[in-house]
Amino acid sequence: MSQPQAPQLSTADSEPETLHVRRTPHSRTYTPGFFVKVALMALVNALGVFIVIQAWVAESWGVLAAMVALLVAADYVYFSRRSLPMKYILPGLAFLLVFQVFTVAYTGYVAFTNYGQGHNSSKGDAIEALLIQNEQRVEGSSSYPLAVVERDGELGFAVVDDGTVRAGTAEEPLADVDGAVVTDGAVTEVPGWELVDRQTVITRQNEVVELRVPVSDDAEQGSIRTQDGRNGFVYRSVLEYDEAADTMTNLETGVVYRPNDTGQFEAEDGSTLNVGWRVPVGLDNFTTAFGDSRYAEPFLQVLVWTFAFAILTVGLTFFLGLFFALVLNDERVRGRKVMRALLILPYAFPALMSYLLWRGMLNTDFGFVNQVLLGGAEVPWLTNEWLARAVVLGVQLWVGFPYMFLITTGALQSIPSDVMEAARIDGAGRLRIFRSLTLPLLFIAVAPLLISSFAFNFNNFNGIEMLTEGGPRFQDTSVPVGATDILITMVYSISGLDGRAATNYGLASALSLVIFLIVATISAITFRKTQALEDIS
Repeated sequence: MSQPQAPQLSTADSEPETLHVRRTPHSRTYTPGFFVKVALMALVNALGVFIVIQAWVAESWGVLAAMVALLVAADYVYFSRRSLPMKYILPGLAFLLVFQVFTVAYTGYVAFTNYGQGHNSSKGDAIEALLIQNEQRVEGSSSYPLAVVERDGELGFAVVDDGTVRAGTAEEPLADVDGAVVTDGAVTEVPGWELVDRQTVITRQNEVVELRVPVSDDAEQGSIRTQDGRNGFVYRSVLEYDEAADTMTNLETGVVYRPNDTGQFEAEDGSTLNVGWRVPVGLDNFTTAFGDSRYAEPFLQVLVWTFAFAILTVGLTFFLGLFFALVLNDERVRGRKVMRALLILPYAFPALMSYLLWRGMLNTDFGFVNQVLLGGAEVPWLTNEWLARAVVLGVQLWVGFPYMFLITTGALQSIPSDVMEAARIDGAGRLRIFRSLTLPLLFIAVAPLLISSFAFNFNNFNGIEMLTEGGPRFQDTSVPVGATDILITMVYSISGLDGRAATNYGLASALSLVIFLIVATISAITFRKTQALEDIS
């Protein structure tokens, strides 16, 4: 008779065993670095969404589309395993697109428009500006008791209209205010607003007088303005805009103005209203730059000087820096470390301050050079055409040679010593070694830096503006351009940003494109020549 078998325990009744989990190909370990990346991307997305919202409010559709594209690209790149190289490239690529490509593209767009004085914005803004600028006080209208109020740092008016207090700002039309208090016909309390005392009104008188608060959302109802900060009057525009007919009518004269092709309202007699809007003008800006004698003649003079300035600056600084590098590269010279440190001091000093310092030292009447070094002489360093150009080159030599000294010193020390020794054994002299070995090998190393230095000096705005401001001015032209102006400072003057001419951003952008094409062409050609040097070596 067989023995009864012990009952088998089920898996559930058995002792717990160690659970081994096998990772599947889709499993993932979340490290602290992953959570840091998620937090950073959340911050980037929050900032991006904020910019998108601001662009939406401002109706800047280009900025909105670009930001959405950048956000989508960033999220894909940094949360995908398939785009590892782009994780390192994307930030630099984004900055390149925003600060370089966009800048050049927008400059190109402006170059083909009439953007400038009187044509600064859209047609809608121009219409609003015309209505505001042509406001006049409504004759026979009664005055309104008025108080100057402030909210969130913005001034406004509170007026009493048929016993009701209404308040508003330049951006917000008048609206009823509940709970306002009027004492003896004057507003004494406005909930949500702070009354501005009389002394502050007097202190900020210009702001108060220039302030206009719309009566309502309808611009044709006019606005409230004041001269004394106590009584307000209704002002309405003498112009009336008919949206259906797209015309502007002067209510006093009856003259009707219609939009023309140049972005202005024009009457039948050819007269125009003084505020316009931006419109495409094709190649008109380029035609003006090279066809109008007011710009073409000084442009050619400035172009020649710009090339001379950039070439001479690079050449002089390079050869002076090379001279000091060769001298101090000789082991027989004592105190080389101290002298090298002294030679780079002008480079360590901020260039902007150097320009201003030299400008003061070369002042004709009070400068250190004339009064001390030359014993009271009145040498017109900055007011004579040729002396000013010589001064500009001299100061650039002072500011720039330490940089060339540094790069040529490094290039000289990188030349293999056995090459030089072999040349000496073959009987080559110092001049022969320098001309046939040192200089060619040196140029291979520093040629790209010389090209970039040329491009920099071709657009060296600070060097000219801080030292001479482009002067002395040409006397035979109406354009504010001078003997030491280079193309970039000429563009700055023509743009009107310095206040010496009417703003003309379209023409300035056209000239900027010309500068860009010149520098890009020269850089491309010289870089190809540099590659040829490397191939020969």
